[in-house]
Amino acid sequence: MVIRVEHELHERRRGRNTGVGLLLVGFIAIVFGLTVVKVLQLDDIRQFETFDHVVRPQLVPEPEVVE
Repeated sequence: MVIRVEHELHERRRGRNTGVGLLLVGFIAIVFGLTVVKVLQLDDIRQFETFDHVVRPQLVPEPEVVE
C-alpha cells in the first residue's frame, strides 16, 4: 500500500533542489573551464608543476656552463 499523492510542498522543494543542482553544475563548469584555460595558456608543463610555491630541486634547471 503506497501513498502516491504528492503535497504542494514537495513540488516546491523539487523546484528548489533543481535550482541548487543547476547552480552547482554551473559552478563546477566555471571552475573546470578556468582550469582548462589556465593549463592551455602554459608554454611548458613544468610551469604548472612549479606553481605550488615550494622549491623542488628536481624542477630547477641546471645553469649552463660557458667554456
